[in-house]
Amino acid sequence: MAIDTRREQLRLSWEKGNELVVSLDPLQGHWTEEQYLLLTDQTNRLLEYTDGYIEVLPMPTDNHQAMLEWLFLALKAFIERLGGKVRFAPLRVLVREGKYREPDILLVRDARDPRRQNRFWLGADLVAEIVSEDDPERDTKVKRADYAYAGIPEYWIVNPFEQTITVLALKDETYTEYGVFRRGEQAASKLLEGFSIRVDGVFDAE
Repeated sequence: MAIDTRREQLRLSWEKGNELVVSLDPLQGHWTEEQYLLLTDQTNRLLEYTDGYIEVLPMPTDNHQAMLEWLFLALKAFIERLGGKVRFAPLRVLVREGKYREPDILLVRDARDPRRQNRFWLGADLVAEIVSEDDPERDTKVKRADYAYAGIPEYWIVNPFEQTITVLALKDETYTEYGVFRRGEQAASKLLEGFSIRVDGVFDAE
């Protein structure tokens, strides 16, 4: 199983100014879903879960957050007037029993969608990830398979290293490339008719 099991400690705030330091290592491979959910309820670190293993994601950079904000606000302006809802990390989505991810952005076309639960979502219509420098394949390959398995119709991969936005559309339980958009182009959604953004706008966000 390709899970990062490097030594990790989490600092959890539990009462007025007090902290509890938790080491993940002793229970790697044995964490239960409820333990994972309780742990993530107590920290602002991005944590993902697969079959007993907890993976600690890197802290976002300023550039990452600038791109995330730009894309989120564009989606928000578009989808909320149509009755949908968009959220940004940290917010968990259940991929399958025993597996949770924390997409950078997740969206449903109908704000009343029953998958939109308070503690975590049971699915989404669209998710987006900004590729992280520490492990690009996590966003470009591993999560591509995860989100397809979850039946999420559209997945956007924002890759600042290649300066591309890849829009993947679900077909027969796997993703196909709807488009790979580069600087000077408009990245368009297949799912959200009429939604497109300037690639330059995302990568030049400050």
